[in-house]
Amino acid sequence: MRSINKKESVRVVVMGVTGCGKSTCAIAIANAIKGRFCDGDSLHSPDCVEKMRRGIPLNDNDRWPWFSRIATFLNADSSSAVVACSALKKTYRDFLRREVPNVRFVFLDASCKTVAARVSQRQGHYMPASLVDSQFAALEPPLNEPRVTIVSADAPVAEIVSSFLVSIGANTGEDENGTSNT
Repeated sequence: MRSINKKESVRVVVMGVTGCGKSTCAIAIANAIKGRFCDGDSLHSPDCVEKMRRGIPLNDNDRWPWFSRIATFLNADSSSAVVACSALKKTYRDFLRREVPNVRFVFLDASCKTVAARVSQRQGHYMPASLVDSQFAALEPPLNEPRVTIVSADAPVAEIVSSFLVSIGANTGEDENGTSNT
């Protein structure tokens, strides 16, 4: 596996439903590639945060400005960058693909049972457990999409990072679209 050098910046979206481990894994991937990190939750408008805090799911009109801010973060400079962001629908991922050339996705595939347990134990986060079902209802898994690494959200973080690093390696056996299913 090759190492990433300064000339090869990588833009990554670690995606999945709430409570699947996006932030933890995105921080670990950012550290591994020596990239910038942003928790996409910090880019939501105050109105959207309040809406979610009240248990109201966001709609597309709420999300489009957020995805623009995510693209701006990823494109802010020439360094590698990783963002934790739900990116639940294919249209959102396609928007990011248009706005962020060669963006890669790491999909943390989790069961509703696992996520419900994690979210119910999470403290200090505005996203209530009552919205877990709406996240799964909106989720369009990124199957057969380009530049996506699919990993189990139950895997150890080190294994998730390793799977991603293998997916961007020179001789990893990935297909021409850069798709790797782990």
